[in-house]
Amino acid sequence: QVQLVESGGGLVQAGGSLRLSCAASGRTFSSRVMGWFRQAPGKERDFVAAISWIGGSTYYGDSVKGRFTISRDNAKNTVYLQMNSLKPEDTARYYCAADNQPLRVALVATANRYDSWGQGTQVTVSS
Repeated sequence: QVQLVESGGGLVQAGGSLRLSCAASGRTFSSRVMGWFRQAPGKERDFVAAISWIGGSTYYGDSVKGRFTISRDNAKNTVYLQMNSLKPEDTARYYCAADNQPLRVALVATANRYDSWGQGTQVTVSS
């Protein structure tokens, strides 16, 4: 099992930036893909971005392309989500997730494919 701890959330004005971090511990060598999802009150959990541990291939949800960047530091077992040009509609709780199955590009946005989840960090963007 992989333990995930998110940090970096907070309150920011529209147009501002935040960087989220996800520190992984435990059986981190078993993780193949790391993802970020978000969930606003009363809404479903949406895919934000994903990255493969080996190779560093990245994938993004349509609503964040060009504004968010996912990256990883293998030595630190940490994944980052740089969020720029934030909008009020980006307000949500952001969750980090780990998938220990081989990468399948068509499934990176599928939440139930991920085996481990963090507790989330709240991001609030004011207008």
